[in-house]
Amino acid sequence: MTTHAYEPAGVEIHARNVAFDWSHTPLHWIAGEPVASDMTCILHLILPEGERWFCEVFTEALPYVKDEDLARTMRGFIGQEAMHAVSHDKAVTEFLEARGIDTAPALRQFEYFFRRLLAPRTQRFARTRYNDMVQRLWLIAAIEHYTAIFGDFVLNSAWDDYEVDPTMADICRWHGAEEIEHRSVAHDVANYFHRSYLHRCRAMAVTLVYLMFVIHRAVRFMCAADPTVNYSYPRLWREYLRASRRNILPQLRQVVRYTLVYFKPSFDPASLGSTAQAVAYLAASPAARRAQT
Repeated sequence: MTTHAYEPAGVEIHARNVAFDWSHTPLHWIAGEPVASDMTCILHLILPEGERWFCEVFTEALPYVKDEDLARTMRGFIGQEAMHAVSHDKAVTEFLEARGIDTAPALRQFEYFFRRLLAPRTQRFARTRYNDMVQRLWLIAAIEHYTAIFGDFVLNSAWDDYEVDPTMADICRWHGAEEIEHRSVAHDVANYFHRSYLHRCRAMAVTLVYLMFVIHRAVRFMCAADPTVNYSYPRLWREYLRASRRNILPQLRQVVRYTLVYFKPSFDPASLGSTAQAVAYLAASPAARRAQT
């Protein structure tokens, strides 16, 4: 967990135009680390549908918000998540599919989950539909806890100590920095609608089950689709643990630690990561700077 002595206050959450050129990025973007490369690339498969779902739920919730400051922050959050979805969608077509990875089977599964299983309820009673929306807001808050963990990791990983593709490193760090920047938003929104420790814990329990299933499926899919990685399941785990010890992938004990922190009644999302570090990276991101020229 990274903290800085100085943390800027009142950071305005807003979307940033970015542009990524995938023409020179190899599939194994961390040299000599095919499994770590593939495991990172699952983000392009999982994230777009989830982020579009975030935007839909927040758009559904906005008319109920009377606090203009919170509403403005929600609109900034929606803008950032929409840009994340677009950028990872382009990575799917311009990077993964351009290198021979058939992404359609995995994308269909994630579309079904977010568009069907997590779609708004259609019951005629307004109160039932409202309560369902609140439950989905708490699910987003729980998921956003893990995107903040991801953001803190990529901003402090050891990638720069290895031969890595700068474009892939930049999309991960740009995305991760914005996750740190808006890490408190979903938590604040869920509490605005219904402050409940029970709701928070229940949403995290559901999220844990979902993430373990989805990440497992995505890793198996990505590694099976990569013709150069024909490893057994135990070897995939060994490769993951080896990479995590080198700070190329997140360490499981850190993920477990941050998960337990979420269950503390006094939990505050601002305790994870550094806004100052995130804002500094966003100001220097090659993709963001390229889009401004």
